[in-house]
Amino acid sequence: MSSSYVEPVGFLTGSIASRAVLAGQARFLAGGGIGFTHIASLHRHAPTTLVPVDQADPALLAPLIAERPLYAGLDLATPRIMGILNVTPDSFSDGGKSLAVDTAVANAHRLIEEGADIIDVGGESTRPGAEPVEPEEEWRRVGPVVRQLAKDGLVVSIDTRHALVMENALNAGAAIVNDVSALSFDPRSLDVVASSSAPVMLMHMRGVPKTMQAAPSYENVALEIFDELKARVDACVDAGIAAERICVDPGIGFAKTPAHNMEALAHVALFHSLGLPLLLGVSRKGGLKAEWRPDQVPERRLGSSLAAGLSGIGHGVQFLRVHDVADTKQAITVWQAIGAA
Repeated sequence: MSSSYVEPVGFLTGSIASRAVLAGQARFLAGGGIGFTHIASLHRHAPTTLVPVDQADPALLAPLIAERPLYAGLDLATPRIMGILNVTPDSFSDGGKSLAVDTAVANAHRLIEEGADIIDVGGESTRPGAEPVEPEEEWRRVGPVVRQLAKDGLVVSIDTRHALVMENALNAGAAIVNDVSALSFDPRSLDVVASSSAPVMLMHMRGVPKTMQAAPSYENVALEIFDELKARVDACVDAGIAAERICVDPGIGFAKTPAHNMEALAHVALFHSLGLPLLLGVSRKGGLKAEWRPDQVPERRLGSSLAAGLSGIGHGVQFLRVHDVADTKQAITVWQAIGAA
């Protein structure tokens, strides 16, 4: 547990960011085009303090400004879209829509055409209250899809918490492991990923999907998520997984109330101080407090999905995991054009 935490704030884009960086009044975040003018020093039991970047400790700035290396061959200087492909009967939004292999493959290619950089294939629903799926059944669902998409040359991530599925998917051509348990659920997961060369995405969650929303409790949600993600990053590095292969995800909607989600989103830039790429999954989720009709069906949550996603992009998030790829791509493109004007 840290005693203090560093969060970049005061974000700038476009020519204003470039001029501020040249003048020494800002730094570029994570090697991208977003500038920041201050760092906020956050403490658990003391007020937040702000320090201009030209007066900040270089050691504190280093992980914030370091260029992120290629991730599964993708340049992270620009935001990347991960298209969701759930080969499940019970996922909260698109369950049952990609059960047949041919349908799943066609849906994946459609997502690529709409602007996705990665196809995230999952065979076990992790919605709140979801029943677990045996690894063998999970692989039966996703195996033919992963194999065909990899054969077609798509960048595939396997969304699983089971080592058997990770191992089989990597052998079948998957490029990335995306685990909601941050490689903590299955005792073999660390070894499976460490023995490969695959990048891994570590998401924050407490408990398991079936019970995670029973009574989530935090004293300081952003700082506690940070500590728990850092512990998983350290465990991965200790197991032989290079930090350059790791991406982190604060786990919006996983063991968190709407208020927790809002606090985590407000401080998502905090996680840049880990020096790693960030993934954000807010697509069609009902746990966004600002939603004007939180009871509406997931397919009607595009507005809240785009608002939360663009907020993350504006705070330097490198990956958005989404259902609505075409709309997200359009929103990011317009956001970038405005910033560059």
